[in-house]
Amino acid sequence: MTSTLRGRLALTFAALATLTVVGVALVAAVSVRTYAGQDRVVDTLFSAYSTSVTLNQALADQETAFRAYALSGDEQFLAGYLGALKRSRAAAARLPRAEEVFPGLRQRRLVVERATAAWRDEVVEPGIIDLRSGGTLGDERLEENRTRYADVRAAVREYRQAVLAERQDGVADLRRDQTLLAVLLAAGVTMLVVSAAFAWVALRRWVTTPLAQLGGEVDRVEEGDLSRQVAIHDAPEEIRVLAEQIDRMRVRILHEFALAEESRAQALEARQLVEEQAEELRRSNAELEQFAYVASHDLQEPLRKVASFCQLIERRYKGQLDERGEQYIEFAVDGAKRMQQLIQDLLAFSRVGRHTGDFEPVDLEEVVGHALRQLSASVEETDAVVTHDRLPTVHGEASLLTQLMQNLIGNGIKFRAAETPRIHLGVRPAPGHPDMWELSCADNGIGIDPQYEDKIFVIFQRLHGRDSYTGTGIGLAMCKKIVEHHGGRLWLDSAGGGRGATFRWTMPMSHADVPHHPAGTAGSSDAHLAEERTADDPAAGAAGRDLARGGRPG
Repeated sequence: MTSTLRGRLALTFAALATLTVVGVALVAAVSVRTYAGQDRVVDTLFSAYSTSVTLNQALADQETAFRAYALSGDEQFLAGYLGALKRSRAAAARLPRAEEVFPGLRQRRLVVERATAAWRDEVVEPGIIDLRSGGTLGDERLEENRTRYADVRAAVREYRQAVLAERQDGVADLRRDQTLLAVLLAAGVTMLVVSAAFAWVALRRWVTTPLAQLGGEVDRVEEGDLSRQVAIHDAPEEIRVLAEQIDRMRVRILHEFALAEESRAQALEARQLVEEQAEELRRSNAELEQFAYVASHDLQEPLRKVASFCQLIERRYKGQLDERGEQYIEFAVDGAKRMQQLIQDLLAFSRVGRHTGDFEPVDLEEVVGHALRQLSASVEETDAVVTHDRLPTVHGEASLLTQLMQNLIGNGIKFRAAETPRIHLGVRPAPGHPDMWELSCADNGIGIDPQYEDKIFVIFQRLHGRDSYTGTGIGLAMCKKIVEHHGGRLWLDSAGGGRGATFRWTMPMSHADVPHHPAGTAGSSDAHLAEERTADDPAAGAAGRDLARGGRPG
């Protein structure tokens, strides 16, 4: 016998392979035929039968809706008829699929189609036309409807019986093939058991015993005896070669271990350096923050003096200066005030994420109420209408979220169009993020060109001149920073089209919160839809009705 493991196994498994190939070929042939029969019985015929049941139900719904419409004249029943008609046509379109395998079903299907078409064309459609024109259907027309519909039901019943007959024939053929397949599988299992027993004896003698000896040698090396040479002598050639390869790996491990110790020492030094640099960076950030705070306060003091003295000059010398002199003083006062506002906004922007409290559950209903109280003057001045869905509880900081809502609603009022400002706050579970809410603020204002989507969130960036709209250009940058501080994302939704602008952002849910919005209602950016939902769900729409004209939440 050959000395290599490959040769020994080749001779052993060659005979087994021949028997296996023959057995597998027979089993495969019978299996293909069995699976084909099963597909015809289970998939094709079951689908045809299920489709006929659906068709029958849709036809029954049509007849019921038509009869109810004929008796009451209620358009609601006509809508039910049209819906059932759509379902029946869809089911009838699926029936021909079974005829590719069972062509005998075609004649039955044609009978169903003719009976259905005759009932609709000669009874139902003319009846609907008469009813819509103000007429009525007499007892004769109703009796004709029952008679024609009985023909339709009989045709559908005959089609289903034909499907069941085809199924019985297919089941008989399938059982015969299954019996033959079971016999072949039993023979294969017997051969497999005998082959496994023989293979076990051969593998134990040629493979497992030598490998166990090799494993013992490897265990000694693993225990720390790296100087012990790994070698197996009484084994097939492949296992002896494997032992030699393992021994060469042992030598490389010794070398790499020494290199790893050296790299570890270098990594510790690098880590210490990074920690020192991180500490230096934290100290530098703290000093920079303190510097910005002190510098901003020091800057505001001379600005207040400039504004105050300019106003004193204006009051004292009013009427003594020409028109241009008074205009210069007005420019100086306005510039000082805008500089003060810019510094205050910059301070607020720098404080986000630094001097804030711990996150806690925050009721956005209360947050919107606080924000609207801050905006009450603007809301009353513009006669704005603000609505919202039932807002959830989120995990965050109330003061920052109030500022977020105030900025977004205020932008909707500030950048209004000619008509009355309408702002709607929507909410829905964030797609793909089960622990997040997706909120939206939609208005009917002048809107934002999508090409400026990235620019509007940059600090000090403005799309309009100061003469057109007031502000420092920090509002949306502040909103973006607040949302990101809460672990969310803020973006301009430019996919909706139409008038106005829609901003969307995500917020983490409260730990105890569970989404409670009915499907298809939360997250709408249309105030009119919010008012329609109020009629269907009084609880969900109460806040939206109360939070309307005047900006006073209920």
